[in-house]
Amino acid sequence: MNSFRTAGLANVFRGILMGGADIIPGVSGGTVALILGIYERLVTAISHVDTRLLGLLRHCRWSEAAVHIDLRFLVTLVCGILLGVAGLATLMNHLIDHHPQPTLAVFFGLILASSVLVARMVGRWNAVNAVLLVAGMAVAYWLVAQPVMAGREGYAYLFFCGMVAICAMILPGISGAFILLILGKYTHVTGAISSLVRGDVTVENLLTLVVFACGCVVGLLSFSKFLRWLLAHHHAPTMAVLCGFMIGSLRRLWPFKGLPSGEAIDFKHNLYPNVWPEEFNGQVAWVVVLAVASMASVLLLDSFAKRRHQKVTSEER
Repeated sequence: MNSFRTAGLANVFRGILMGGADIIPGVSGGTVALILGIYERLVTAISHVDTRLLGLLRHCRWSEAAVHIDLRFLVTLVCGILLGVAGLATLMNHLIDHHPQPTLAVFFGLILASSVLVARMVGRWNAVNAVLLVAGMAVAYWLVAQPVMAGREGYAYLFFCGMVAICAMILPGISGAFILLILGKYTHVTGAISSLVRGDVTVENLLTLVVFACGCVVGLLSFSKFLRWLLAHHHAPTMAVLCGFMIGSLRRLWPFKGLPSGEAIDFKHNLYPNVWPEEFNGQVAWVVVLAVASMASVLLLDSFAKRRHQKVTSEER
């Protein structure tokens, strides 16, 4: 019982980290899931929303259905994600808008170190995997620099935006919120959510969220099955592409930006050009230290996890 409770709390904590990371443009929950080592389990659990699950539910085989979908894992993780979004949204927005350099430095280091770990998952590198890595880098590097679109009207386009944004959200290196921003529907969707939270319940707001949520569900279920198939049958090439996505997304998280003087920073809605520091002063040194420290923390945690796994395996034998 204690082990189940501990695992549940650990998943809630992982979800909180994923939810908090989703607030930062350029960082996706998929990236954090990869860092935490639960990415493939998450994709598999989502992809198990299938005809077999429906059959189990139809015959009231609740226990088998829960095991099939890994229900305990999903519920605790989703609870953590919701807590992370609700509890960390204000903090993360404050940090990114008022302390952009140190905040970006931490995420830059985390993702750079994580891309090294993902590269190790590829196993044996060859020319095909190397090309896929570069292709993934190029796509993400181009994508994170795209300007915000005006967006189209209509519920069909909103449904499409939900499908695309949720697919991006489970891909490491690509932020679903940022994709929604590029497609011109970020303010529309978040505005509807804010209105409902304030008690402004209207048919338009409800319909907006229902259509968007339906798009998310369709995109998530269909894309997760495709992604699971890729991981099962083409694991090394898929991990090479995902690694490329993570590296390419670092363009968005480069800590040194050409920020306007005397104006409020709005990192979520504006693109600021990357620059190189004109001089190496104390502030630059602090940013570098944070990036290196975050990189080291990921690599040390991975090393600790591997040693612990080896110890447990040897004890079981």
